[in-house]
Formats: sequence, C-alpha cells, structure tokens
Amino acid sequence: MLNSLRNIVQEVNAARDLQSALNIIVARIKESMHTQVCSVYLRDGKKNYVLMATDGLNPKAVGRVSLRAEEGLVGRVASREEPLNLEHAETHPSYQYFPETGEERFSSFLGVPIIHHREVLGVLVVQQVDRRRFDEGDEAFLVTLSAQLAGVIAHAEATGVVVAVGQGKGEAKFTGVSGCSGVAIGEAVVISPPADLNSVPYQVVSDIEEEIAFFYRCLAAVRNDIGRMSDELRSRLSREEQALFDAYLAMLDDASLGGEVTERIRGGVCAPYAWADVILEHERNFNAMSDPYLRDRAADVRDLGRRVLAYLQESAQMCRVYPDNTILVGEELTASMLGDVPADKLAGMISVEGSRNSHVAILARAMDIPTVMGVIDLPYTKLDQRKLIVDGYNGIVYLDPSKVLKSHYKAIFKEEQALQKDLEALKDKPCETTDGHRLNLWVNTGLMADVMRSLDRGAEGVGLYRTEVPFLLRDRFPGEEEQTKIYREQLEAFAPRQVTMRTLDVGGDKALPYFPIEEDNPFLGWRGIRVTLDHPEIFLVQVRAMLKASEGLDNLRIMLPMITNIPELDAANALILRAFNEVMEEGHRVVYPPVGVMVEVPAAVYQAKELAARADFLSVGSNDLTQYLLAVDRNNARVADLYQSMHPAVLSALQEVVQAGHSENVDVSICGELAGDPGAAVLLMAMGYDVLSMSATNLPKVKSVLRAISKDQASALLAEVMSLHTAEAIEATLNTRLQDMGIKRLYRPNV
Repeated sequence: MLNSLRNIVQEVNAARDLQSALNIIVARIKESMHTQVCSVYLRDGKKNYVLMATDGLNPKAVGRVSLRAEEGLVGRVASREEPLNLEHAETHPSYQYFPETGEERFSSFLGVPIIHHREVLGVLVVQQVDRRRFDEGDEAFLVTLSAQLAGVIAHAEATGVVVAVGQGKGEAKFTGVSGCSGVAIGEAVVISPPADLNSVPYQVVSDIEEEIAFFYRCLAAVRNDIGRMSDELRSRLSREEQALFDAYLAMLDDASLGGEVTERIRGGVCAPYAWADVILEHERNFNAMSDPYLRDRAADVRDLGRRVLAYLQESAQMCRVYPDNTILVGEELTASMLGDVPADKLAGMISVEGSRNSHVAILARAMDIPTVMGVIDLPYTKLDQRKLIVDGYNGIVYLDPSKVLKSHYKAIFKEEQALQKDLEALKDKPCETTDGHRLNLWVNTGLMADVMRSLDRGAEGVGLYRTEVPFLLRDRFPGEEEQTKIYREQLEAFAPRQVTMRTLDVGGDKALPYFPIEEDNPFLGWRGIRVTLDHPEIFLVQVRAMLKASEGLDNLRIMLPMITNIPELDAANALILRAFNEVMEEGHRVVYPPVGVMVEVPAAVYQAKELAARADFLSVGSNDLTQYLLAVDRNNARVADLYQSMHPAVLSALQEVVQAGHSENVDVSICGELAGDPGAAVLLMAMGYDVLSMSATNLPKVKSVLRAISKDQASALLAEVMSLHTAEAIEATLNTRLQDMGIKRLYRPNV
C-alpha cells in the first residue's frame, strides 16, 4: 500500500491540470483497493459537493450531480468531517439515490473527507457491488491518501481556477504572509531561475512561425555546443563516456521530439514552456520504467533539457519588456532578480517561497514595495501578463480581479497616497501625545537604501541595524576593514543619533551560503549569539569593526540576539571588553558603547530583571518572541492565522519585560514588526516602552496616531484589552476605540 500511495502522489504532482489529477486519483485508487468504483466530489463556490471525477459510475454524471452539505452519504461525510464505512449503504438514513450515476448496483460504501487548512475541499469515495465491510487497512489507506492529497488537490484546484478565470469565470484569491505592507495593482512578470524546467512561466505567442524558427535556432546552437565539447574531450573519454554526447545529439536530431514541441507551440504557447513541458513528460516516462538502465536515462533527458532551456531563456530575457506597474512573481525571488527591473516600473512583488525575513522582503520594506511572501498554492508559472492585486497588509494576492475589487483597492491606493502627503508635515515634529508624553521613534535598517528614507521620515535613531545583511550580500565573510567601512557609513549618516547594531544573527531562516547550517529544527537550533560565541573569531572581528567605526562619533550601541541565559550575556560582555581593549591598544580613541540584550525567547522574559541588571538596555524582538510563545513558525503561510501578535500571552509578556527593565532603571525598546503597527504602538506606549523601532515606512503613521491620543486614553485602552482573552477580541476592541477617537484613517486602510 505504501508504494501505491507514493506512486499516486507522484502522478498527481505531475498532472498538467486539475481534471487530469482527479482522473489519476480515481483510476489509481480503484486499482489499488480492488474496488469497482472510485469517485471524487469537490466543493464548489456555493458549498455544494459536485461529482468531478469517477471511475465506475456513469461518466455523464460528472459535473451534473451536486449535493448540499448533509445531503446523501457524501454530504454526511463532508458535514461530519469523518469517514463513513457502510456494508449496506442503501439502508443508511442518509442514503440518497441519484439515478444519473447508476450507483444503485453498489452496496458497499467508504467515504472520507478531503480537508485542507481546516476546510473540507471534497469527499473521496469507493464503492462495490458485493457487500463488503472495508477493513481497517482499507480505511486507513484512504484516509492517509486523502490527507496526503489534500494539499495537492488544493494546489491543483487553484491552478484549475486560474484556467477558469482566464475564460472569464471570475477572480481567484491566494493567501501568503505579508512581506511589506501596502497595495499594488498591476501586471505580472514571472521570473524563473535559469534553466529550471519546473519553473518556466506559461506565455502565449502571437507569431507562431517565428517562435518555431526561434526554437530550432536554439536547438541548433545546443547541437553545435555538444558537438564541439565531444570533439574537445574525445581523446580524454572512454567509448562509453563518449556515447553520452552521441546520445544527446541523437535526441536533438530526433524529429519526434522537435515535433512534440512544435505541436505545443502551434497551440499558442512560447517555446521555453513547450520545450520544458515535453522534456518533463519524457523524464516522467523514463522514471516510471522498471528497467534500472532506462530509469537512469531520465537524468540524461533532464540535463539535455536544461541545456536547451538555457538558450531559450537567455534569448527571451534579452527582449523582455517590463510594463508600467510591474508585479514581479517568482518561486523564490532574489535581490538580483529585483535589480533587473527598472525602479520606476516595479509596483509590487510576490514570492511563492521565502519568508518575511527573506533578504528580498527586507529589500522590499527598504524600498517600500508592497510584497506578499510564501504564497504556497499560487500557480505562478501560469500568471505571466495577468492582472494582479497585491494586498501587502493582509498577505493576499488577487488574480484577474473584478472591476469592483479593483475599484476598492484603487480607492485604498489613493487614500495611501493622500495620507502620505499629509504625514510628510510631521517629519520634524516630536512624537508627543496630546497630554505631553514624549516617545522616541527609531527605525530598523539593514541597507544604505534605508538611510535616506529613514531620515526623510523623521527617524530619531536606529533601534536595529541588521549587521547580517552585508554578510548575506557576499560570498565570504567580510573582513574587519570591510565591516568598519560599512558600519561607519551607517553611524555617520545618523550621527549624532544613536545607532543600535545587532551582532551577527544567522541561523533559523537566515543562512549564509558560505557558512551553511543544516538542522532539522533551525529555529530551536544553532542561531544568533550561540553561533558567534562558538566562533569568537567572527564575533571579535565584528565588534572591533563596530568600535573602530564609532571613533569620533560615539553613537554606537551593541545589541546581542537570542540571549537565553545569564552566562551567554557574561561571555559576550567579556568578548566585547576584550575587543575594546585591543582597539584602544591600537591607538583608537573610542567610547565604550552601551550593550543591550534582545528579549526574544520566553526564557529571557522570565529573566528580564536579571538580564537588565547586567545590561545597559533591553530591546524586545517581538517577531521571534511571538513565534516562540505561540509555537508558530512566523514564516509558514499554513499557520499564519495562528501567528497573533495581539495574543493575550504576547501582550502579557511585553508588559512583564518593560516592568522588569524599569525596575533596574534601564531603557526598554521594541524593534519587532509590532512596533510599526499604529494600533499596537498605542498599547506599547501605555505599557511604558521608551523607544519604538520600526521600518521607515510605518514611522509617520505611528507618529500621527500617537500624536492624536493622550497617554491617559492609551492607558485606559490598555487596561481594557488586557482583560480580554483572545487576540480577535483585542483587535476588535482596539479598532473600535481608535475609530471612536476619530483616528481610523491613520490606523489602517479598510482592506
């Protein structure tokens, strides 16, 4: 059964569209379970369950039989969200006969729900004429297969929706996580890694004959390359090794291979997509063969496919045109891909993979480009030149949006622009409440691109400079002089304002390509201060560079990430003192900087008082703290709804930290994303935080909201929400109270 399960999942993954996937499912399950019927019912937009594929019932019933929730046996399975196993199906109270299916002959029934993200997508059913009580093994197999296929079907269904939308049947919605807030409306430009057969975007062509000629030119170029390599290596290769080149040339000369590609191009698709489609099909065929030698040829087919694809893509890239309001789409966007797009054309970005902390997301926030990351069900290869809306506030992407939806988001976009103009007047004004309470607003930075934007928005300091960004941009560890120059630029740009530099924070979801960290559970593994304490040579070089960079400016603060206990802080302080003494001995006149601790794990919350006694300041990293308190990966779109920054436990922890820090007379700041949420900023101010540090984009909105409220009002609101027991209730109350105060427009657009 395990082999059957694996084979079915592989076949479904390789299916070209939703209907193909469903047809594979019903045929293979029927065969594996030795039943006479297998059918799939999928939920439609009206929440009815429609027969979408069958092997055994009347095929004419497909698309015609529809059941409401709780109607018939299928409806009962869906409504109860559990399997139903019957030996005499016709005697069950929920049994309902549909004459168009021809199912009256089948007595035995086993149905299981197909559930994805807590939603019932459909029901998987097997039936048999003979009265048969399906045993535990049968039921377990079907349940296991349903669970395995739920995500695949959801993705295939999304792809099918895209096809339907292309035929004018409506818009499609996909959910990820916010990379950068804001709204973008524009046209998709799909970017794929070079020579990746699985990521070639679907594009239509108008000049069929020219596309076919282009394909054969590229084929000839690859043929010449392989022939040249064969000649150059002939004297150094054995006859068997030389045969591989001959095999490649034979495949390229195969008229049937070129004919298959030509046939697809004549169907209206571009040459790169047609070639990839044909090669992947041949590769699947070889992989399915029982003969080991023939199975190994699948790798040869893929290698040849990549060689030709590289030519096809290189030529296509040279004539790529970026439209106005380009929305860049890819499986995993990179900084180099971003750099190819003219700055005045780029409106938004969507990445199927990646996280809020991916380098490209950091860049997006620095450039204020609305971005959605981790859109796992997005059929991105089919989106080129399609109309999209990027909702960076909620992490949502809309494909082929309706006129009504476009009008709604255009209004939000105009509201954003108008609000931004209004907020520019606040640049040089202090962040002060209506009753005179002063709060410092700092920024989070990582690139020089952040500097001017931050100063233009009125930043009063830097609460988090991500020193790992320069490390991520290189293919080796930067030397001490390189780091000194980079840090000096930041310190000079903000002087005399304070700049808080976090020591190297890698691990988790931030890996250096030249310093790989492979772990089963990286967020609970070797990361942050753990890495640098284990490698003092890295830590000392970095701290020395920071100190040298601060000479004559004296505006450096050093912050230690991922501290979980007192010994870690003591060890880090000892190394910083050592680096300071070394720099002084070299003749540099530097001031010993304040050293602070990031509070981002529960252990640090409960030892905040002890840590504050040994540190010059505390700074809460609310992103990681929320993740660890709630046991939710903040970069995982599948559990995004469980990542709740306003969770009562998170707010309680935040309040406990600020109280502990102030009891030791040290300043307490917060540098996570929560600080940039205007509503949350009201609560943080009421808790007593001394500094809120955020992206430059959010700073004017936060300042505007805090200047529109009194400290007493904020304290009353905090007391009210701290008595509530759910994040939903807290957010609803916060929204209502801010609206009552007349500052809804400043808080957040109505998206």
